[in-house]
Amino acid sequence: MPVLSSVGLHSIILISLSLPPQTCRLLLRPLWFNPALFLSPDFDSLRSELESYLASRNHDLIDLIIRGYRPTSSTSTPSSSTSSPTYACACLRLGMAGEDLDENIPCEENDIVESSNGCGEATEQSPTVEKDEDEDKDVSKKKKKKNKSKKKKAQTELTDPQTTSGKTDPQSTSGLTNPQSKSRQTDPPSIPLIDLFPHGEYPEGEIQQYRDDNLWRTTSEEKRELERLEKPLYNSVRRAAEVHRQVRKYIRSILKPGMLMTDLCETLENTVRRLISENGLEAGIAFPTGCSLNWVAAHWTPNTGDKTVLQYDDVMKLDFGTHVDGHIVDCAFTVAFNPMFNPLLEASREATNTGIKESGIDVRLCDVGAAIQEVMESYEVEINGKVFQVKSIRNLNGHSIGPYQIHAGKSVPIVKGGEQTKMEEGEFFAIETFASTGKGYVREDLECSHYMKNFDAGHIPLRLPRAKQLLATINKNFSTLAFCRRYLDRLGETKYLMALKNLCDAGIVQPYPPLCDVKGSYVSQFEHTILLRPTCKEVISRGDDY
Repeated sequence: MPVLSSVGLHSIILISLSLPPQTCRLLLRPLWFNPALFLSPDFDSLRSELESYLASRNHDLIDLIIRGYRPTSSTSTPSSSTSSPTYACACLRLGMAGEDLDENIPCEENDIVESSNGCGEATEQSPTVEKDEDEDKDVSKKKKKKNKSKKKKAQTELTDPQTTSGKTDPQSTSGLTNPQSKSRQTDPPSIPLIDLFPHGEYPEGEIQQYRDDNLWRTTSEEKRELERLEKPLYNSVRRAAEVHRQVRKYIRSILKPGMLMTDLCETLENTVRRLISENGLEAGIAFPTGCSLNWVAAHWTPNTGDKTVLQYDDVMKLDFGTHVDGHIVDCAFTVAFNPMFNPLLEASREATNTGIKESGIDVRLCDVGAAIQEVMESYEVEINGKVFQVKSIRNLNGHSIGPYQIHAGKSVPIVKGGEQTKMEEGEFFAIETFASTGKGYVREDLECSHYMKNFDAGHIPLRLPRAKQLLATINKNFSTLAFCRRYLDRLGETKYLMALKNLCDAGIVQPYPPLCDVKGSYVSQFEHTILLRPTCKEVISRGDDY
């Protein structure tokens, strides 16, 4: 089939000026758009000729098509012609599927208007071709510069380590930073997370895949749908976890020997309140800040007036929790300034990671404990010239977590021989391990500071009016979340010790005294909160620090 050349096209345009409009349109329409040809037996040869020509002169052919469809137009620049409906129609009818159609270039309504002769052809309002082409080139150059600047800005925001908290764990299959976070956290942290993440999507933790019999869950569409339904819950607990990461990063940067323990705890707790946008029982602190020292393993925080000072040779377990809508993140780490204690810290950190690795749906709790003990007791530490075998504290455990319930019923042992109960889909667990140079067994000792209302406590009549008043304060501010004496002091409660004892004696409130190994020993702790999702295991509280 002959191809219409540009010279032939111009000749036809000159001849067409003296012909009627209808005849003009028939002459100017390219031959391959004649409907009769598509119905003829020679259609296959027609199509093959078109395809071969397109392969050799694609751009020239497009220009000829545009001119054939717009005989009265004096402009053939890409910014106007390629965005016209007739051009798109031509590309599609030729089997090009719009490959060369630039959909990102807008078509101005004032550039092209329909002609009044009713033939549906587009006409140009601009007086000269050269002027329009220069203007279009300038506009296209400006657009390209804007696009390049936008791309560079987006890349710097994504690669900037200070965009959020800059966390990416090498073991994780998903980054812990969120590209939606455009603001940067201050130092010290002061910007609430809801302002750092305006879209309300918070970074997910480290993802670990299930193994063996649960490997099918990774690709199960049914399990993926279950996760989509639980997305609001996941987002709430991820918000609490992100607060925990940012707060502990800041606290680590200011920790030093000589700090008053009360000042340390109040700084940490006030930072949590700021970042999580504390709002009654909807969001806030999940339990008092544990800062147990040396042989004290857990449940110690300074009461009002305590003058304890952090020393260089202390081993401090910093255990604090955050919550959003009652979904608790329980996470702890150990600080020791003296490098002599590094093997002790390493033992509990690796044991905790082993417990996380072994955990999963339908896994027996006793199997997790056996794996933890094996790793823990493979370590030894030399302290002041004496070598100690590291031991797991056999009467301390990890635990399941429920809404507004830090201990939800299941215990995760850290020694072998535990219960045969299995972990289940959708459960939250706090995997925590305690490494000790002492006997590996704790007892209650020292002054009590931690208290918590019993989760299953029903209505119990009280005689003392002061006890009733204190219970009302506890219900309003803490409900079944743990609290300490400093929290009651902060709320303005005074002379409450007798009323608090009455609530404990009645079984409404449970005291949690400090848990201590033998005096002179050292205990380290590491802890993470994990979620057994339907398709994978998520370490909610994982950060770039541990």
